[in-house]
Parts: sequence; C-alpha cells; structure tokens
Amino acid sequence: MKRIAIASVAGLLFGLGLAISGMTNPDKVLNFLDIGGRWDPSLALVMGGALLVSVPGFAWARRRGRCACGDALPDAPAKQVDIRLLAGSALFGIGWGIAGYCPGPALANLPLAGEAIPFVIAMLAGSQLARLVPGD
Repeated sequence: MKRIAIASVAGLLFGLGLAISGMTNPDKVLNFLDIGGRWDPSLALVMGGALLVSVPGFAWARRRGRCACGDALPDAPAKQVDIRLLAGSALFGIGWGIAGYCPGPALANLPLAGEAIPFVIAMLAGSQLARLVPGD
C-alpha cells in the first residue's frame, strides 16, 4: 500500500508540474524544436528545473541503497549502446517532433484533449511491438 501511495503522490506531482509549466501543450514542445521560427526556450528551463529536483533525489536514494518505498534499488541498466537503443531513441524523437507529445504529457492530456488518444494508442502499440525485436 505504501508503494501505491508514493507512486500516486509522485504521479500527481509530476502531472501538476507538467500542467503548471505548460508542457502538456504540444505546441510548447513543437515551438522548442522550431529553432528557426517561433523558438520557445521554456522546455529547456523546465528540464533544468527537473534536474534540480531529481539529481539530489537520486543521490539520496543511492546513498540509502533503497528507494522511497523501501524496496532495494534495481541494478543499473547496461551502458552498452546497441542498435535497439539507437533505433528506439530515434523513433521516440521522431514521434515527439511530429506530435509534440512524449508519454507523460500525452497521458496527462488524455482526459482533456482527444488529440492525445491516437498518440497514446500508437505509444502502447509501439511498446508492445518493441518486445518482438530481437535483443541481446
């Protein structure tokens, strides 16, 4: 129950932060990517603010050896760069650049913006299709 409560509070804070910063608006993201046009640097400021919060939090968890709910920290992922990582990163970036959504804002927009529904469906389908790609 503690894990669900912590995850719920974290998710609500994340969604609230996205909404307050305007990052649930895909036009904000698309304008950030439009360097030659109506460039909007606010996404970079939001990312910087996220680092100011998350870096100390991860350092705290690493020192404790446990996450906030008390579970042991998972093993660090492999640092190997392979074709799956590169292809997945490229597809993520292409989708983000076309739609202006990444997973968090798209899910936050589901109740508000019908336009997020096709993105979320494609995201879920892609995540399942990725399981079919041969790995290590």
